[in-house]
Amino acid sequence: MADFDPLNNISPLLPLLALLSLCLLPFIFFPIFRRQKQAPPRKNPTPQSYPIIGNLPGFLRNRHRFHDWVADMLSQTPTSTLQVNSFLNLSRGVCTANPANLHHLLVANFPNYIKGSRFHDFLHDLLGDGIFGIDGHLWTMQRKLSSHEFNTKSLRHFISDVVTSQLDQNLIPYLYTACNENRIIDLQEILQRFSFINICKVAFGVDIESMENSGFAKAFNDAVDICFLRFFAPIPAFWRIKRSLNIGSEKKLKESIKIIDDFAFEIIKSKAKQEQYDRIYPDWRNQDLLSRFMAKTSSEIEFDDEAKKRKFLRDIIISFILAGKDSTSTALTWFFWLINGHPDSDRLILNEVTTLDPTFTYDDLKSLNYLHAALSESLRLFPPVPINSRLTVSDDVWPDGTHVSKGWFADYSAYAMGRMEKVWGPDCREFKPERWLHGGDGVFKPFDQFKFPAFHCGPRTCLGKDMAFVQMKTIVVALMREFEIIAVDGGATAEKMMDPPYTLSLLLKMRGGFLVRLKKRGFNPN
Repeated sequence: MADFDPLNNISPLLPLLALLSLCLLPFIFFPIFRRQKQAPPRKNPTPQSYPIIGNLPGFLRNRHRFHDWVADMLSQTPTSTLQVNSFLNLSRGVCTANPANLHHLLVANFPNYIKGSRFHDFLHDLLGDGIFGIDGHLWTMQRKLSSHEFNTKSLRHFISDVVTSQLDQNLIPYLYTACNENRIIDLQEILQRFSFINICKVAFGVDIESMENSGFAKAFNDAVDICFLRFFAPIPAFWRIKRSLNIGSEKKLKESIKIIDDFAFEIIKSKAKQEQYDRIYPDWRNQDLLSRFMAKTSSEIEFDDEAKKRKFLRDIIISFILAGKDSTSTALTWFFWLINGHPDSDRLILNEVTTLDPTFTYDDLKSLNYLHAALSESLRLFPPVPINSRLTVSDDVWPDGTHVSKGWFADYSAYAMGRMEKVWGPDCREFKPERWLHGGDGVFKPFDQFKFPAFHCGPRTCLGKDMAFVQMKTIVVALMREFEIIAVDGGATAEKMMDPPYTLSLLLKMRGGFLVRLKKRGFNPN
């Protein structure tokens, strides 16, 4: 995904927005007056909010450090929860980093908090009716199908085999060449490309690099970026007008979606032919997700026509690509940056991974307790999805007393949660893998999921959590056994940890990439 700042061009619009606000004053104050009459007796904390313009000034000032700005405000409130007021009160909501609220939001009152129209409007062009943007029966059915497949041992081994094969054939040889040439490389970009190749192999069962339609990757990146821009538009009407007129970024989105659809439908068509072959030669059956879902839909789901079946499969697979394309690479980028700034942790990880046999297996990775702790600590501080959102169905009161009204958005910040002293103690901003080995026996022990929502919580917990750890561990072992990875910027110093270099994007990517040099070291850490 390209590095971009969705708000670079907002400042010149401020005078125009101010004039618009004055013109709309008569229409603004009357609805506000009516809402105040109906407001609950308790007032939610609302830092940095102003009449009419809401939180917009603070947002514009802090857009380069948005997630730290949110974390700072949440830490200043008594219960790590605040109310958000948008420009012209076009939308209102709450944001929390309180574990008790998170349990209420995602489990105790789960039916009251849905993806709803907000997600549908912003992401439907890309995701369609895929699992990550829907609710109700459609979500339940897809979750059931997905849960069954992700819990099969054969899929776990298939993913492990795909990652190992791509490491041996592509990534390690490429890194050896860069190392021999003493080149500075962008490890974030390289890991993004590697994870995209992997997810296409896992999801479609195809080698994306060997296919002529190479425009799929760029179209997918463009579509994700443009859909994300919609979330941060101060006035949503702007992008809706562009969509209706088919101009600017919305025109580009439409073109990108066509490329994505054409590519996906072509793959589905080829898989349908493969299914016929598989019935004759069942031992050759493919193990990728698309093949598995096609087999399930043929036996368990009825469709009115073939076009609806193909659309259903397209939406499911695009959702899985969105979930797996950059999440692992983003997590690993921050991991390598962190251990560059913490040499003691780097040494302990290296000592552990070099105990593995060169031909280590999927099951061998379970013994890497310190590596699992270090990856979890990295995810605590830099979750790939830093903030998530729901839409409120009915009025509600959270455990901390926060009032949430019908139609409000309800956000929870995994990034802020990792920086709450109330949750993690005074060393919450420090990288300490040892906090996950708190039993005294050196064995990894997880924390409560509502303190560590990097993989979300409750019924919508990420199905690929275990496989994400398998992929990350496999990549870390392979890279660290072969190379010393040296960050050009020195890695995560205490000063940089207070102002991390991330972009405002759908995922918490590193701003400017992660520039490194590689040095061969073999298998002996000493």
